[in-house]
Amino acid sequence: MADTHHRLPTALWTPSPNCAPRIENCAPELIVLHCVSLPEGEYATGAPQRLFLNQLDINEHPSFHDLEGMRVSPHLFIDRHGTVQQFVGFNHQAWHAGISSWQHRNSCNGYSIGIELEGTATSDFTHAQYHSLTTACRWLLACYPSIGFDAIVGHMEIAPTRKNDPGTGFDWLTLYQALHDQALHAHSAKLY
Repeated sequence: MADTHHRLPTALWTPSPNCAPRIENCAPELIVLHCVSLPEGEYATGAPQRLFLNQLDINEHPSFHDLEGMRVSPHLFIDRHGTVQQFVGFNHQAWHAGISSWQHRNSCNGYSIGIELEGTATSDFTHAQYHSLTTACRWLLACYPSIGFDAIVGHMEIAPTRKNDPGTGFDWLTLYQALHDQALHAHSAKLY
């Protein structure tokens, strides 16, 4: 089970006000992958983190004007170097999915964990990001048995008419292979 703080041990804790309690006894059942960069295609600006903390100055860049008044947050943000920052405890809803549905269930924020990767829907992601993402997913799968391997999805799968992230540059095979290899290794270790 997760630690009492519902935090990833390797993540930098930076609490966002953009969250809500989960419904009582509702364990996470889904991991939703996203991508973000602000401005689009620019990295290491700190702007996504400021957005998640309601500290983004919309006058910093013309493309930010559409973000005025937006209140969003992921549980985790993974930058291009693989550094993981946690904004919301896993026992709370982060505001990442918006209008969404998975397996005929609406309002995915209520039962999901949102992970933002720094990038765009057309960019490739870094080896460091895949490593950190795999580590985080392994930890989440171990701590929350209610999440299955088949419950790691992209935002485009739960909001297909609105979203296309994490996009064409995301290598699902790399993620699933790493998770599968880890599961096989753990199972083999138990046999000996």
